[in-house]
Amino acid sequence: MPRRIPRTALDSLRTPGRIPGFLKTASVCVLIAGLLSPLAQASAAEPAVGKAAAANDYCGGQCSDILPPGQNGNATLSQILLNQAFGTQPAHAEDQLGPYANLAKGYPALTDTKINTFFNDASFGVPADQVASTVKPAGRSDVTIVRDKKTGVPHITGTTRYGTEFGAGYAAAEDRLWLMDVFRHVGRGQLTPFAGGDPSNQGLEQEFWRTAPYTEADLQAQIDGAAASAGDRGKQALADVNAYVAGINAYIGASDSGRYFPGEYVLTGHKDSVTNAGTIAPFKATDLVALASVIGALFGSGGGGEVNNAISLLAAQSKYGVAEGTKVWESFRERNDPEAVLTLHEGSFPYASKPADPQGQALPTAGSVAEEPLVYDRTGSAAGSSATGASTKAAKTAVSSAKRGMSNALVVSGEHTASGNPIAVFGPQTGYFAPQLLMLQEIQGPGLSARGASFAGLSMYVELGRGQDYSWSATTSGQDIIDSYAVELCQDDYHYLYRGVCTPMEKIEQKNAWKPTVADGTAAGSYTMRVWRTKYGPVEYRATVGGKKVAYTTLRSSFMHEADSIIGFQMLNDPDYVKGPESFQSAVQHINYTFNWFYADSEHTAYYNSGDNPVRAGGVDAEFPVWARPAYEWRNWNPTTNTADYTPASAHPNSMNQDYYISWNNKQAKDYTTASWGDGSVHRGNLLDDRVKKLVAAGGVTRASLTKAMADAGLADLRAEDVLPDLLKVVNSSTVTDSTAAAAVSKLQAWVSAGAKRTETAAGSKTYADAEAIRILDAWWPLLVKAEFEPGLGSDLYTAFTDNLPVDETPSAAHGPTGAHAGSSFQYGWWSYVDKDIRAVLGESVQGPLARKYCGGGSLSACRDVLISTLKEAAGKTAAQVYPGDDLCAAGNQWCADSIVQRTLGGITHGNISWQNRPTYQQVVEFTSHR
Repeated sequence: MPRRIPRTALDSLRTPGRIPGFLKTASVCVLIAGLLSPLAQASAAEPAVGKAAAANDYCGGQCSDILPPGQNGNATLSQILLNQAFGTQPAHAEDQLGPYANLAKGYPALTDTKINTFFNDASFGVPADQVASTVKPAGRSDVTIVRDKKTGVPHITGTTRYGTEFGAGYAAAEDRLWLMDVFRHVGRGQLTPFAGGDPSNQGLEQEFWRTAPYTEADLQAQIDGAAASAGDRGKQALADVNAYVAGINAYIGASDSGRYFPGEYVLTGHKDSVTNAGTIAPFKATDLVALASVIGALFGSGGGGEVNNAISLLAAQSKYGVAEGTKVWESFRERNDPEAVLTLHEGSFPYASKPADPQGQALPTAGSVAEEPLVYDRTGSAAGSSATGASTKAAKTAVSSAKRGMSNALVVSGEHTASGNPIAVFGPQTGYFAPQLLMLQEIQGPGLSARGASFAGLSMYVELGRGQDYSWSATTSGQDIIDSYAVELCQDDYHYLYRGVCTPMEKIEQKNAWKPTVADGTAAGSYTMRVWRTKYGPVEYRATVGGKKVAYTTLRSSFMHEADSIIGFQMLNDPDYVKGPESFQSAVQHINYTFNWFYADSEHTAYYNSGDNPVRAGGVDAEFPVWARPAYEWRNWNPTTNTADYTPASAHPNSMNQDYYISWNNKQAKDYTTASWGDGSVHRGNLLDDRVKKLVAAGGVTRASLTKAMADAGLADLRAEDVLPDLLKVVNSSTVTDSTAAAAVSKLQAWVSAGAKRTETAAGSKTYADAEAIRILDAWWPLLVKAEFEPGLGSDLYTAFTDNLPVDETPSAAHGPTGAHAGSSFQYGWWSYVDKDIRAVLGESVQGPLARKYCGGGSLSACRDVLISTLKEAAGKTAAQVYPGDDLCAAGNQWCADSIVQRTLGGITHGNISWQNRPTYQQVVEFTSHR
């Protein structure tokens, strides 16, 4: 029998996740019964043969991991139909979802011995009695794939490098072929012809193609460049990629002839279920670059937003005058807030700081900015309001500096643990999909020894996980590697001045058309995506500056370099390279995406912030657009290769053996400016820092206690824990006489006293404890923020600032960068502004205050009136008004509105789980010894 099958999609991606109602009729049974039985897999399974605990494993059974919903991300057509009709799940499709979900109520009683109740044993190898299957893919004698009974994770062991990577590609296709195919089409801007023209698919391909509009030649050039620039390691990486692709294609051929390929290919019209006609296109190395461009854009490309910053600065200057307006703007920007939680406790790492005398700024004439169109020549369903609305949302997401940050890390040095060995609880928060974007594997071969998670289609190496005697993970860092340039137009709108010469822009087009399928009934339609590229990057906006017509472009240091990071990941998997914290830091220095990297072995911990940080010209302020002129270009920038001088490794935040590290996409270090707004006095990083600091002060930290700290923070409402107490101070500064307000205050105070968690009354109750208080705060927050700040800022400046930073990001908020039901919450919001302003009104000390007091104009009594009036309004809102419902949840269902959904890309669906704000893939590690 074939192995399983899958699904998943980026926030709103739609493919066969919702198959029409015909599946509810009796015909589904006839269809299933009439399907041709799949042939046996071409790679025959051998008798189950396991191995004892691996000799190269130094974790002593104390490495654990988890990745919901399950390892199996492929499903045949019959499995999809059975799931849609009766809810049955393919093997290993969701067996990690339950343990993951159960931690939300199980963590208070957690002990070290119970960790693997909620996590997998991440030891190397598979015990003999736990071997489910042993396969030699394509009959090769130099690689074996063993899968374990509990989770179905592939353990790939090769005797040659080529065979090992071939096995990795084969296993990846076994587990995620459909997902990999979807994302290579997303990266190429070709999703709608492949998966259907649903508006969400249109929006997704537009969002990513706008930022990485590559031609086939561009993709190949990136492979050639990465291989050529890295010497022997570059040559090895290219050989690894080719072997990996060969493994993928071997599985495609075997599953096609054996008829156990993913059923989504039938439902989207690529294969015929009866005759087997149709093809699954083989993979190419360039597909991996296209896929990498999507992942890099999602999680590793900090920066952007300079034009939005300019708009809000101009609004502030219009409101207050240039000097005072600039002061107000800077206070909201919080570039280097002294109250911000930091990952590094010592040291200064200046980057993207405000220059004393800014040079080359190209601020637009107020009201002149127009977004550059991406979509042209719409026909059919592409011209409908849903399609154009998806385009608008995609464009806003693509150019925002509020990226999908996510991910957290808690690392404690051995000096403060019970065992004397460092402990780490860390992982990436990559959203929830079915199948998951990430996949687990163990890979053992010449120069390779690791277990962990990799993005599907890029799993030639483990990207986040553990080696023989060390473990590593990452969080999104968000420092600015993207700048906006104002290119002066000449001749017409499609020529610009490049170093004094009128130069034509390069037109890059992608023409897409689609028709209805079983999976997606969207009517036929088509459009053309068109990007105008300059040497300074793609055009994002048009405007006038000082009476001159300009185009604003976006230049990213990783543009045309999506493949370069492969060398760093190769090093992380090489036990002969990474032997301690110094070599770990050296490895991740080869990763050009913007990440915070964490490391732990049995003796040491370490941190390094990666990314190709360009050295900017003197006087250039990275916050705003500058003129596209040699004086303001990156130092030694070569437009042909898009290379420049980058800040040295020593200038990147880095550290070894600090007492503890935390990261939840917060500010890395003193003087290190990140691109997105919100690094102020209240950040979700505080939820981790407060808890870990207490553990370290007490000493004797264990894996269980550190995991409990993570889980406890993952249920906290940041607003309620860190801001609400001060709001209640103002409200209670005089006796609350209004009965409605008094009742609301009582509920809110009780919730704060109970710990300010968004947690069920009991496991599986689907009802929150303190549900009324949660409803009141969810309704109150946007009302109080607007009432507190808009009167003082004015509507234009208030609106401009909300474009820079959303007011709120609750678990149920569909407007945030991650969308609803995505788990990750409380990253972007006005919590610091409210905190600083309320404390100032209370007369408390505030470091790095806002330029003015806003609540009630600075009057405590007037501020109290504002808070009470908005609180009364919030208390009067019904649950249905606060939680209006969506495709999954009925209006008023608070628990469901918050709940996490494994967003379907393919045909298999899963139930929603109770909200947690924690990494999707997570490790708990404590190594006992070292080589």
